[in-house]
Amino acid sequence: MCDTTDGWVCLAKRDQVTPDTPLTIESGENGVGLYEVDDQLYAIEDICPHAFALLSQGFVQDGKVECPLHAAVFDIKTGECLDGPAERGLQTYPVQVKGNDVYIQIRTQ
Repeated sequence: MCDTTDGWVCLAKRDQVTPDTPLTIESGENGVGLYEVDDQLYAIEDICPHAFALLSQGFVQDGKVECPLHAAVFDIKTGECLDGPAERGLQTYPVQVKGNDVYIQIRTQ
């Protein structure tokens, strides 16, 4: 079990995430999708802002994720909405990896 320190929450193990297998994480009211792109981990809001769908269950390719319900496309690194019908981008969360522990800084807006 990893510790939670200085606003960072340990929510996963590094080996749980691969380029082909994002991870769905529940942390309080925040659903977070954890993705590997170019050997780096990125955490983004996991619920599509257009309609309730888990983005981590969508199609992932070339650093983008496509919503499994209505095909909205988001940049995994920035959260930017690249193609509708979603009308806003996604919340992103800072990620730190310490050994095999993955820490995410969950903040609310």
